[in-house]
Amino acid sequence: MRHLTKVLLGLMLILAVACSRTPPRGETAGGARYVGGSVPQLGDSHPHEWRNGHPYNHHVHGIDISRWQGDINWAQVRSSGVSFAFIKATEGGDHSDPSFQRYWREAAAARMPRGAYHYYYFCRTGREQAAWFIRNVPRERGSLPPVLDLEWTHSKTCPRRPPAAEVKREANIFLDIVGRHYGQRPIIYTTVDFYRDNRLGDMRAEFWLRSVADHPSVTYPGQRWAFWQYTGTGIVPGIQGDVDINAFAGSSTDWARWLSARLTR
Repeated sequence: MRHLTKVLLGLMLILAVACSRTPPRGETAGGARYVGGSVPQLGDSHPHEWRNGHPYNHHVHGIDISRWQGDINWAQVRSSGVSFAFIKATEGGDHSDPSFQRYWREAAAARMPRGAYHYYYFCRTGREQAAWFIRNVPRERGSLPPVLDLEWTHSKTCPRRPPAAEVKREANIFLDIVGRHYGQRPIIYTTVDFYRDNRLGDMRAEFWLRSVADHPSVTYPGQRWAFWQYTGTGIVPGIQGDVDINAFAGSSTDWARWLSARLTR
């Protein structure tokens, strides 16, 4: 009996050690494996089963943030494998994110490549919104290109859904004005429904595509992209709560080449 007790205790000890092991490099506590990437510390509070191309196969990942992320430990974010940050600056023609200026300074201090994005409203002209963005976002050497966030708004003050021709006309006015000011044509961020409703594929811009249920090649067939927002429930050391995580389309070498061509000068 004593021998059996020792054996049972030994088995229980082995099981306890196995269950409490620290996940190896390349695996999260939940078991989601990062294949080919360099972001072992990033995770997802609601992981998705990817069928047509896994975002973790990409080597370069970054975040997009707004006031809702609260206080951020930028040094920890950077050391976790995050390579860039897009920060909400403005929306419409009269609203600015109250955390933008602080995040802008803090990210720069942590030597994090960062850019600003504008959330577009359909009750203001493209010219008005471009002026508002320029008024609030510094033109700083080394910044990422500006971003125009085009998606249907759910606003009681601006419920308009203009026709595709108007959407693209006014968006192009914004892109032209902002592009001239910062010396880099803005990236377009968009969602699946907005992209389809307005046939955005013929616009002259790099794309940042939201696709949290499948690979962009499936949800945006034939569309080239630079950035892919693959989750809104990401886990990033240094940030409390969920955060959007994005992948860059190319390798680490491609990323360095992209930066050399697309940073503000």
